Amino acid sequence: MRNELSIVSCPLSIVNYKNMEVPINDFDDIRPLNNDEVKDAIESLIANEDFERAFRYINPDVNWKEFSETMRSFKTKEDFKAKLAYEAVMMVANKTTFSLTISGRSRLPKDKKPCTFISNHRDIVLDASFLNVMLYDVGYGMTQVAIGNNLLIRPWIETLVRLNNSFVAVGDVDVKVIGADNQMIDTQVPVRQMLEVSKVLSAYIRRTITETKESIWIAQREGRAKDSDDRTQGSILKMLNMSGDKDILSNLMELNIFPVAISYEFDPCDFLKAKEFQQKRDDPDFVKSQRDDLLSMETGILNNKGRVHFTLTSPINDQLAQLDPNMEKNELIAAIASIIDKEIYKHYRFYPCNYVAYDMLTGTRRFSEHYGLKDKKQFEDYLQGQLDKIVLPNKDEAFLRTKILEMYTNPLKNFFANQE
Repeated sequence: MRNELSIVSCPLSIVNYKNMEVPINDFDDIRPLNNDEVKDAIESLIANEDFERAFRYINPDVNWKEFSETMRSFKTKEDFKAKLAYEAVMMVANKTTFSLTISGRSRLPKDKKPCTFISNHRDIVLDASFLNVMLYDVGYGMTQVAIGNNLLIRPWIETLVRLNNSFVAVGDVDVKVIGADNQMIDTQVPVRQMLEVSKVLSAYIRRTITETKESIWIAQREGRAKDSDDRTQGSILKMLNMSGDKDILSNLMELNIFPVAISYEFDPCDFLKAKEFQQKRDDPDFVKSQRDDLLSMETGILNNKGRVHFTLTSPINDQLAQLDPNMEKNELIAAIASIIDKEIYKHYRFYPCNYVAYDMLTGTRRFSEHYGLKDKKQFEDYLQGQLDKIVLPNKDEAFLRTKILEMYTNPLKNFFANQE
């Protein structure tokens, strides 16, 4: 693949304003580490066996003593990102993708005006990481990234992402807390508390865009669209609006929303997503375990993704300006979500597997001109290989096959529906 990568990740909640680090106490619960906390964080990581095990997954030949000394040489978050995080993402991209490319760079603001990048969501960890890598390479700079608190399954993971300058976004279902036995516990969040959490997150994002002048990445919905039928959640837009002091359109235009379309040729987690569909079908009360989340992260990072492409669409402020600000609130939010969705739909990049999957799912040859017999055979073999990885007591292979085919077909359906 092309070696045009760079670092990943995420600066947040402490404000590097005019090159000065200013603590924001209001954001202590979500902010990344301050630079004076970096030394202790690094010591805790290199002493953690789980962190060492995870890093060896990516780099099995690492000399841990030498690696530890390298880690100790990092005095700031910037050092950590520019060296270790850069190399880690480069390593993953080179090992697990055929190519990693980006288009639409000419649409980036010429003055590097900060944007709120909103994208569809395929991989738990790598969507934002790959985007930051490529934005850095084209000279725009890295974004700050919202990390769902559900991913902070172990204390060392939270330390790592905050060291890498990520900020924490709490989901709307439950939060994870650490009990006395150092185990993670699910706790329900009251609606009123959830509202307060959302207000803090919204204020943090707005401050980052308007005052610290750094861009943000956030997924268009909480969690991944497991069937790849990408839809922007109105709740995300309502959260972004909360911290504004004007009307909805003005508040969102201030954040300079910039949709991004992400296209993976192969989704390493497709079989895990299909498995979850059957588990939820068979048991409506099924809830993924922490082990499931860890497996999804590991599988997404370590396995083949084929070609990966990101398309920068265009900031949507001109389209927002055309909307009627007097529309009913929910109707207006739905209209804004539709604008984002359409930008993503029309900028997907498709691969032979998408066309093969559509024809297999529908029993047609509508897209047969887009693939050959070799492409069809390769995808059929791939599909069966993924199905073979699924272990369930009442495995419904026909159902699972359909679900995986839908994952590769839905972006194509949305693209053509958007043309009508």
